[in-house]
Amino acid sequence: MNQPQQQKVKPKDWVPQVKPFAQPATWRSLMQVATSYLPFLALWYAAYRALEVHWGLTLVLDLAAALFLVRIFILQHDAGHGSFFKSSRANDALGFVSGVLTLTPYGHWRHSHARHHATSGNLDKRGVGDIYTMTTEEYLAATPWQRFSYRVYRNPFVMFLIGPVWVFMLSYRLPLGYGSDKPKVRASVWWTNLALAGLIFAIFYFFGWKAFLLVYLPVQYFAAMLGIFLFYVQHQFEDAYWEPDPRWEYLKAAMEGSTYLKLPRLLQWLTGNIGLHHVHHLAPKIPNYRLQEAHDQIELMKVAPTVTLADAFRIAFADLHLFDPKRDRLVGFRDVAAQVRAADAERQSGERTVQ
Repeated sequence: MNQPQQQKVKPKDWVPQVKPFAQPATWRSLMQVATSYLPFLALWYAAYRALEVHWGLTLVLDLAAALFLVRIFILQHDAGHGSFFKSSRANDALGFVSGVLTLTPYGHWRHSHARHHATSGNLDKRGVGDIYTMTTEEYLAATPWQRFSYRVYRNPFVMFLIGPVWVFMLSYRLPLGYGSDKPKVRASVWWTNLALAGLIFAIFYFFGWKAFLLVYLPVQYFAAMLGIFLFYVQHQFEDAYWEPDPRWEYLKAAMEGSTYLKLPRLLQWLTGNIGLHHVHHLAPKIPNYRLQEAHDQIELMKVAPTVTLADAFRIAFADLHLFDPKRDRLVGFRDVAAQVRAADAERQSGERTVQ
């Protein structure tokens, strides 16, 4: 992983540089809709027909369809930022339809995701639209049960195998968390659920229960797994930027707290250029199909840490779960094991003294 040093840059220096790229081109947006939805629907139907041949072939086609579902999620993502179409109505229409396919209530997600962009890397504003990360001090001060719960949550098998079910299939069905007190946010959840119920009914009616169990659910699961993986590795690397609110800077959060995940060309296309996450975090109004162009032409973008696909898998399974303010980087549970034992011994000693 390569992370060049960043020089001090003020907003007046970078805002004019990114502005020319923050312009959607309707024909390119429509082309992306076509090259995302049509292959997805074709692969989904092919997976259904493959049930007559062999379940193994269906599984392969499920995975292929899931990749296009990730691409559809990126369209929804851009629509949520208002960057995909010039028309807000067109963005919202695409976002809602895509959200039904990706199990994501568009309005609710858009609200919390905007908060993520505004607070990414801010130690005092964690917990909304992010992978929750404790500091070493918080972990040492936590009870044994709290530490155990956090370790389970951060376990890669829980994160990437159970996480997709919890986040996309369960938690998104209820108006929970940030913004859930707002009527429009709650309504987006219920409208999505209603449309989703209609879609599932149609699948059972026209294709049968096997299509639901062996095509629909696996496609959703694979796509959600890949989505969580991508999001995780783009913010949870060793030198990721974290600062308390008084010292937090938007530019540094984007350039030092997000990676440039350099994927093979086909994977970059399938994932809607989301690997250029540093560019997106700095300027979310840039549509995904202009992110590479912005990265190539703006020198500032070169300072972001570059991560390869091999690096991404190492990050996903690395013991990097706690932010250490003293070392200014993520550390592992093993790094604080001795301190945990000392903290527990001190706590037990204090309890005996009180008794």
